[in-house]
Amino acid sequence: MASTFETRIFINNEYVEAKSKDVFTIHSPADGTLISDQVHSAGEQDIDAAVDAAQKAFKGSWGRQDPIERAKAMFKFADLIREKAQDLARLDTLAMGSAISTQTMGYRIAADLFTYYAGLADKIHGEAIYPTSTGPYKIVQREPIGVCAGIGAWNVSSILFAWKVAPALAAGNTSIFKPSEKAPLGVLALGPMIKECFPPGTINIVNGAGKTGALLASHMQIRQIAFTGSTATGRKIQEYAAKSNLKRVSLELGGKSPSIIFEDADVDLAAAKTAESTLMNTGQICAMASRVYIHETIADDFILRLKKAFDAVDQRNAIGDPLAETTEVGPLADQAQFDRVLSFLEIGKTDGELVIGGARRGQTGLFVQPTVFKNVARDSRIAKEEVFGPVITVQVFQTEEEAIKLANDTVYGLSACLYTKSIARALRVSREIETGSIAINDWYFPSLGAPFGGVKQSGYGREGGMEGLNDYLQTKTIQIKEVAVLPNKRSRADCQRNQHQYYLVMKSILRSTFDGNVRKRRASVGGQLVS
Repeated sequence: MASTFETRIFINNEYVEAKSKDVFTIHSPADGTLISDQVHSAGEQDIDAAVDAAQKAFKGSWGRQDPIERAKAMFKFADLIREKAQDLARLDTLAMGSAISTQTMGYRIAADLFTYYAGLADKIHGEAIYPTSTGPYKIVQREPIGVCAGIGAWNVSSILFAWKVAPALAAGNTSIFKPSEKAPLGVLALGPMIKECFPPGTINIVNGAGKTGALLASHMQIRQIAFTGSTATGRKIQEYAAKSNLKRVSLELGGKSPSIIFEDADVDLAAAKTAESTLMNTGQICAMASRVYIHETIADDFILRLKKAFDAVDQRNAIGDPLAETTEVGPLADQAQFDRVLSFLEIGKTDGELVIGGARRGQTGLFVQPTVFKNVARDSRIAKEEVFGPVITVQVFQTEEEAIKLANDTVYGLSACLYTKSIARALRVSREIETGSIAINDWYFPSLGAPFGGVKQSGYGREGGMEGLNDYLQTKTIQIKEVAVLPNKRSRADCQRNQHQYYLVMKSILRSTFDGNVRKRRASVGGQLVS
């Protein structure tokens, strides 16, 4: 395939070849064709150059710019992304196979994120703490951190780029972003738009795999790093950060999210939403509710409706060429991910009962049938580990307490879903579920103004909303002590010396004035002193 896209790295508002001379290859997961074998991979010298550019921009053209002007640049950038959303989406679809409709939506959300954070750029306020009695005044101000780095996963590069770069820029920081080596092309294509909107060094984009990410995480001049990806890699990022300069770390990691469907739920709604979340982005969404727990009295009815929902996708030919506008489900991202998902299908067949799917779909491309297993052993790997594909398990429960226990029986805590017509139950159970986000009668999809992130081994830190901005600010307290009016010993001595000098000067002035008057009077009476 002819190269019609950029494959170099983007530093200081220019595309440059990687000094490392390393390159990597991308194949289409839809049909195996070569997309490019010349995607540049940043090495140590390249990362140093990106940091130097970002540091210069932070100390000058961007970091010292008025927040209103920063907002204007971000608004403009958002508009440019919207205009080119489908073209950018096509590049990510070529690289990792997600349906172009999904990736186009991703770039529109990315534009909205830049708009949202642009609106906050001039609204970063501090506070004043006044003493209730004698004591110092205190001013608390929130300041940018410096050079920040972001590392994104490959499922929706656009949103992950915006989540990490937009709040950093709004706070006055500069950014270095590394897209996944599986899907770098769309983010790389933002270079001309970045150049049109921002001073050199404000946003830098570096390609590469784990080695490049390690260089960012361990760099001594990067002050903060945000990572989205696997829990295993997140641990490494945290380790590199701790062993280097103790930079701040924000981690949005894996998930094995539960969906609890109670006996009073709208079964049609629950089945439709479960199918939707399973198929969205071919199941390659960290918040996907892949563990379904359903009350035993409606389990058979739910499974029947879920099968119908999956069959309907086939009937409308919604699985196939990811570049087609009608496609909803594309292939998995690459051969490694395809092999991983197939291995979990075999585990499911051994440890549970296959309801639907369970195999490769077709002979061309990395397509997998949407799959449901039921009655899976609770300690099975497919019930415990993140599959990251269109695969779910369904298990039954009898009581609310049992459902809560099953939902919390995981090392993850990213998201959860509850289906019930009782708002009291929804609130009560939400309080007990150990997770960072919960959707009621829906599956969870992050929104602009709300924080998103996990607990337990799903990470820490938040992206989106005001909390997403706060991750890119540091707090400084300035204490002001009122100076007493009475001078100290040194100033009193200085005052005494000044008073003595003043006395001598005044004495001299008075003496000269007196002598002058005496001379005038003598002259007026023939030189005789007149009393």
